[in-house]
Amino acid sequence: MADSEKTPVNLELLEATLNIIRQSLQADGGDVVLVSCDEDGVVTLEMQGACAGCPLSSFDMSEGIERILREHVPGVTRVQPAMAW
Repeated sequence: MADSEKTPVNLELLEATLNIIRQSLQADGGDVVLVSCDEDGVVTLEMQGACAGCPLSSFDMSEGIERILREHVPGVTRVQPAMAW
């Protein structure tokens, strides 16, 4: 796909979809925060609360959150965790 054919990510739709996902995470004592979304559709998220230290959070991000965002938010190509330094 050429650069000119990329679908820009609708940030309002992205946030609305994350708010729905966030409800499930918050029920388990966790949370997710949108750090950034670049022009290539790569969404960077930070897991917080109980999710931050959970060994399954990387699986949840790649197999759960990424799948949902790619299905419901046009233009999202990938989801990656924020790097904690």
